[in-house]
Amino acid sequence: MRTLLKKTTLLFCFIYNGIQAQDYQFKDYNFNDDKIEIPKEYENESEVILRKDIKVEFINQKNSAIQFFLLHEKIWINSDDAIERNNRVYIPFRTDEKLVTNKLRVILKNGKIIELNKKDIKEEIDEEKGLKYNYYAINGLEKGAIIEKLFILEEVPELKGKTIDFQSERPIVKASFELIFPEHLVFKHKSYNGLPEAVLKEKIVEGKNSLSFEDANIDGLPDDEKYSNWDAHIKMFRYKLDANTISGARNLFNYKEFANNVYENLYVELDKKSLKSIDEFCKTIPKSSNPEEQIWNIENKIKKTIAYNRYFEGNKELGDVLKTKQANELELIRLYLVVLKNFNIETHTVFTSKRFTQYFDKDFETTEHLKDVLFYFPSIKKYIEPVSIEYRLPLFNFNYGNNYGLFIKEKEFGGAKMGIGEIGFIEIPGGEITHDFMEINVDFSKDIENPTIHTVNKYGGYSAMNFQPIKDFVPDDRYQELLKDISKNYTYETDAKILKTENDGTENIGKKPFVLDLTFEGKELTQKAGENILFKVGETIGKQMEFYQENKRILPIEIYYPHFYTRTITIILPNGYKVKNLDSFNMNFKADINGKTEAHFESSYKQNDNVVTVTNTESYHAINYPLNIFDSYKAVINAAADFNKITLILSKQ
Repeated sequence: MRTLLKKTTLLFCFIYNGIQAQDYQFKDYNFNDDKIEIPKEYENESEVILRKDIKVEFINQKNSAIQFFLLHEKIWINSDDAIERNNRVYIPFRTDEKLVTNKLRVILKNGKIIELNKKDIKEEIDEEKGLKYNYYAINGLEKGAIIEKLFILEEVPELKGKTIDFQSERPIVKASFELIFPEHLVFKHKSYNGLPEAVLKEKIVEGKNSLSFEDANIDGLPDDEKYSNWDAHIKMFRYKLDANTISGARNLFNYKEFANNVYENLYVELDKKSLKSIDEFCKTIPKSSNPEEQIWNIENKIKKTIAYNRYFEGNKELGDVLKTKQANELELIRLYLVVLKNFNIETHTVFTSKRFTQYFDKDFETTEHLKDVLFYFPSIKKYIEPVSIEYRLPLFNFNYGNNYGLFIKEKEFGGAKMGIGEIGFIEIPGGEITHDFMEINVDFSKDIENPTIHTVNKYGGYSAMNFQPIKDFVPDDRYQELLKDISKNYTYETDAKILKTENDGTENIGKKPFVLDLTFEGKELTQKAGENILFKVGETIGKQMEFYQENKRILPIEIYYPHFYTRTITIILPNGYKVKNLDSFNMNFKADINGKTEAHFESSYKQNDNVVTVTNTESYHAINYPLNIFDSYKAVINAAADFNKITLILSKQ
């Protein structure tokens, strides 16, 4: 996102107004030997954070503004797993940071203190990411020991917005936060999910104010609950610089400023050569009178032609993108906007964040969470994700949907054009776009112990995305191997005699369902039991996940996207045979929100002579489900797993 904004210089004199160089308040902060009692409710935890203290201070130093950040933690170790997790303590450090204080010690159960030093620091290289990490290697860690770490970093000030988490999987006995700043600055701030609000303290020292809070006995919040959004429900604190009382500046780093800044950087005047190149490029894009199809054609053409490279330094002119066939994020978005304008398609640029990574609070104006870009088309009320090569209209990464974003659109005032930003809700592609159909035909008429099974699976929307792009990115022989692996989910590990697909490849994403057509022998699903034949009919719908929740559910349900299934199983019985337990197909589970059914699983059957037809539907209309209907939702999820276990008993009449 940073490449999409104008490069601006932060005028520290504007912020600090001549304050002289000074030391930060916690320069001499050190370890302490205060004993912290572990609450009884945490005594059996595998690991407990006894203290978590964070301090941030903005100061003026050598005619520039800097930020000092302190993290102090004490961690009590109470299990072998905790020993394994903590035998490496990574040292926080980025290229724009300076590590001022770096201390770590271990307090053993018998009170002995082991101070770690430079010789205990090791280096780890991530070859894939090309990153280097430094960490303390802790030897001899034992149950009952305490790890205490203290880091102070000198950094570039984070004034546009910062979120700090104050909850994790592990309980925290004591937590504190302090933000120290010159008294002429005003910070906007907010606490989430039960964290205490920060209190303003004036003149803690001459010319300095602070915002601070303390909290205690913060329960650990498990991050492994299925179908949940952990990042949206943890205790966290958010702040940003909002005003300067000396200069009179108010509502700093606001959406209006951001929107106009982005607009000026995206809608740039092009040279004649670039205009000509782009005009020629537009002539190669298939024309359509259908707006949705036209946008799909534009997206597909650009993604098939231009490679996105986030590390690419850039082309000299925008038209050169079409020569080099690669672009960074800024160039790629500019290209889209010029091409879309060439086709007279109204486009809003949307800035947002991933909902399962960073919570977007529509009521707290900060540019911190304006990280990723979508395009919104008011004429069709749909989005595209420009930098993601695999998605096509109307599909985009579901992380950005069911979320808020800043919608930036072009407006003209008195002949001058500018960008106007408004917060709006990003809908995930709705209706029944992600609807999977399964038609299964089981024919016992020729061989009671080895039925012929023919399955046609049609995957729509996001389900199809799991399959369709693969063909374009792997060799054909590897693709065939992958199809065989996928098919075994439905053939009970038996090799299919016939395996066919339809609508593979990115050319069909968002347009047609992916079709997997299988024919195989069902002898592995049958078993003779005396005079009866047992048939594992439930296995024909493929493996189903069973939803276990051993502990009390804490978080509400949040799924990725609405999803629907329709399954039809046709069973052809041989003459003289019947099914003893057809009633096992009758199932009906639902989860209601405010009297409306939002999740549902229903199964029933009909028999006509020797043909049994089973109809099975499963639907998830809503994305969010409150905690009070968790048991009902779990029953719907598990119904498919229960269906998966159904075994029919075929017997002679």
